[in-house]
Amino acid sequence: MKLRILTLGIAVSVLTACGGGDKQDDAKVLNVYNYSDYIAEDTIPNFEKATGTKVTYDVFDSDEMVETKLLAGNSGYDVVVPTLNFFGRQIKAGVFLPLDKSKIPNLANLDPSVMQRIAQQDPGNEYGVPYMIGTTGIGYNVELLKQRFGGSTDIANSWDLIFKPENIAKMKDCGITILDTPSDMIPIALHYLGEDPHSQDPATLEKAAALLKTIRPYVQNFHSSQYVGSLANGGTCLVVGWSGDIIQARDRAAEASNGVTVAYSIPREGAPQWFDMLAIPKDAKHPEAAYAFINYLLEPKVAAANTNFIHYANPVTTATPLVDEAIRTDPTIYPPADVAAKMFTYSINTPEVDKLYTRLWTEVKTGR
Repeated sequence: MKLRILTLGIAVSVLTACGGGDKQDDAKVLNVYNYSDYIAEDTIPNFEKATGTKVTYDVFDSDEMVETKLLAGNSGYDVVVPTLNFFGRQIKAGVFLPLDKSKIPNLANLDPSVMQRIAQQDPGNEYGVPYMIGTTGIGYNVELLKQRFGGSTDIANSWDLIFKPENIAKMKDCGITILDTPSDMIPIALHYLGEDPHSQDPATLEKAAALLKTIRPYVQNFHSSQYVGSLANGGTCLVVGWSGDIIQARDRAAEASNGVTVAYSIPREGAPQWFDMLAIPKDAKHPEAAYAFINYLLEPKVAAANTNFIHYANPVTTATPLVDEAIRTDPTIYPPADVAAKMFTYSINTPEVDKLYTRLWTEVKTGR
């Protein structure tokens, strides 16, 4: 579903979300674990003011991080934000509390079509609520790309820019970063090869790894958050990253008037579309506060404010008119139907396939 580095200029509690020893009333304490830079600056303070709840807001930058905590148990968190394919597997592991929907009346504000898609991995929408929707694509420095491709940016509309060595090699000198998440990169490589991005066949996954190894010599960095700042300041010129993060980099560069122009593309061959979910661990110490927080995030004004800040689409239909026009009409944030038709979602991998993903990804990164 994820600069996801915390930049909130707010007085977020610095209590440690480690569970146990909490003597305060359940309604007055809330421990949240979310992607960094994935909420408006005033959302937490406003919730604290409205409810009298003290919020501890911890951050991660990959689904693998949150899954490790959830599967280990006793995470200490009351609300977590996994991406849908990880979420679906975590449901099967029994780590979440079934939702009492009577405590989330703002569920009525959600897009029914989004809920229907999510129900394929969360039947009956029993365990989770969608928070944000995004895509994974290509971010680039416009001028540096033009300098290397005859004054045109057309190549950025295709995964050929990433997966053909003769293309990506032209960008090596100005800095290339790709996501350090095999759950993103392997399905993208499979899709580019014409294979099923949901494949769990070892021989097919090896093909994806082989493709990724061909571009390894040109990749400067594998990271899932640092590229936002480096794109914005010109330190990186090409990334495979998450839509909202790259769009944030674009806007930061524009605001800085530093001579850097950043753009984001959804490749014409198709790209992943993902959903980040709000869920309550079954061992949450403060479930009532968790319900209140989830319901608050589904308020149209709150959802719109979050989208305006982080530049990801939200599934609250009544929030759309409140989203800044430049954002709600941006086809890279709210893709048109013809683009959306080519998108794919991630599958739920078995533990065995996950181990293979990890091994293959280690081989890609180490160049073995």
